[in-house]
Parts: sequence; C-alpha cells; structure tokens
Amino acid sequence: MSHTTTLFNAQQGHQTIASLWAWAKPKLLAGQRLELSIKEAKRSTQQNRLMWARLGDIARQVVWHGQKLSGEDWKIVLTAGLKKQRVVPGIDSGFVVLGDSTSRMTVAEMNDLLTLIEAFGAQQNVKFADLAAAGVSD
Repeated sequence: MSHTTTLFNAQQGHQTIASLWAWAKPKLLAGQRLELSIKEAKRSTQQNRLMWARLGDIARQVVWHGQKLSGEDWKIVLTAGLKKQRVVPGIDSGFVVLGDSTSRMTVAEMNDLLTLIEAFGAQQNVKFADLAAAGVSD
C-alpha cells in the first residue's frame, strides 16, 4: 500500500498519523518493514502562475547586458541568484548552469524566489501586471 496525503493543520495531521499508526502497528509487530516519508509541500499552482506572470513582465521590459531574455532564461538567472548554482563549461562552447528546479521547490523556497523576482524587477523599474490581469488571484 502506498498513500500520499497533504497535512493542513495539527488536528487533521494528528488524525491522519493516528490512522496510519493503527494500520502500521500490526504489520511492524508481524515483522514487516515499512517506509515512512514526510516532507514539506511543493510550490503551489498559484505560486507557479505568479512566477511565470512576473518573469514574463521582466522578459518584456528588461534588456540584460544588451540582450532580451525569455521568461525561461530569466527563471534560470533568478533561480541561480537564489540558489547559488554552479556554472560549468558546455560540451561545445559556452557555459551551463547546474542547479535546482523550481518544480522541486517548497512553498517557502518559492516564496523566496518570488520575493527575489519582485525585488529584481523593482530595481529594473519593471511595471508588473495586475495580478488579476495576469490570471493570478490573491
């Protein structure tokens, strides 16, 4: 059996873990081995939409060292600024950024990235679209 659930508050978390213990205890007493994994929730869909809206605003308005970058390019640049990724030479030429994927970020990490994106945009005088116009609700 494999089961994944999201814990939202202490009461629901306690009930879920108690139920899981009731299921696991006889199996453990019978000598079975079980695996348990608890991790922080990943970024939300809302955070992802906001990130792409903000990156699009930056891509349309900022020229970076003489170049217009795509939203995807800005995601790499700004994520590298947050996560301090490594850069290695490419196979044929240029450089490749090695680093973290935003899809694996926790809610807190994505909040940090969104804060960095908005601070960078403010430094570059980016006019961010209204959240509702960007398809993102508060």
